[in-house]
Amino acid sequence: MSFNRISAAVAVAVLVVSAVPAVALDRHVKIVNKTDFSIVEFYASSVGQDNWEENILGNDEVPPGGNVNVNIDDGTGYCKYDLKVVFSDGDEVVKNAMNVCEVGTFTIN
Repeated sequence: MSFNRISAAVAVAVLVVSAVPAVALDRHVKIVNKTDFSIVEFYASSVGQDNWEENILGNDEVPPGGNVNVNIDDGTGYCKYDLKVVFSDGDEVVKNAMNVCEVGTFTIN
């Protein structure tokens, strides 16, 4: 095998290996609101944390029937997060230990 073919094969192998973890560990989640109230706050904290991280929505809201894509990656490398949703009427929903690397959509009914 010539030097060019070996170099090309190594380059392709490196690209394939380096691309797999990025896809496998995607922490983007689509939040779907199927309730009658707007989602006014959304929090995600890696499992085991004592406090919630900042409100991912900021000043935005997700209206009834609406959805939003959020990036839950906090730089820790974790995949399992506790999720908290706060609605405009003050009610809250908490989902514990959701694997955001495997689940692409979180629907609230």
